[in-house]
Amino acid sequence: MRTALYFGSFNPFHAGHAAIARWILTEGGLHRLVLVVSPKNPLKERVESSPLQRLDQVREAAARLSAEPELKNRGKKIDVSDIEFSMEEPLYTINTLRKFRETEPGVEHILIIGSDNLEVIEKWNSWRNLLDEFEVWVYPRRQSPAGACSAEAPQSTQVASLCAQYGVKLIDAPYLDISSTQIREMELRGEATDSLKY
Repeated sequence: MRTALYFGSFNPFHAGHAAIARWILTEGGLHRLVLVVSPKNPLKERVESSPLQRLDQVREAAARLSAEPELKNRGKKIDVSDIEFSMEEPLYTINTLRKFRETEPGVEHILIIGSDNLEVIEKWNSWRNLLDEFEVWVYPRRQSPAGACSAEAPQSTQVASLCAQYGVKLIDAPYLDISSTQIREMELRGEATDSLKY
């Protein structure tokens, strides 16, 4: 069984997250996706909402997403994981992936990240081991070379080199120009964000 692991602070979970999850389970051909809520990201500043509050919000969003006919009628499954809430800090993705492998033997776990993360993956703890041990799918993000893993991209780029060396897969997931940071900033300005959230 192959399972996608989609990590994030999800502060908040928005339409862009939902679109990627939907694509992975339909066009990506997988039957199960796990939204891994990260209480803290060692490469980002502290998030504003409490981890438990975000966890509840993601669970509610996952329930709505799972109920969509195109997913429900095809037997697709979306789980929400708080596995990192009980892990020792600092939290590193490689440790969480290995924990999933330990607790779900026989499952092939696929890490889902944005192209912006692939660009800075060399800052990640044990990043070479991560790319050696786990399959990685990359979706497009704003101001990032989304096509860097495609055959048409210049193979001299650092990202293209990582794609070739480790078999990183670029996925043709929809790109929505939305970010959680953007939504929080809009809310601070008193602007409407309901259409961006999920």
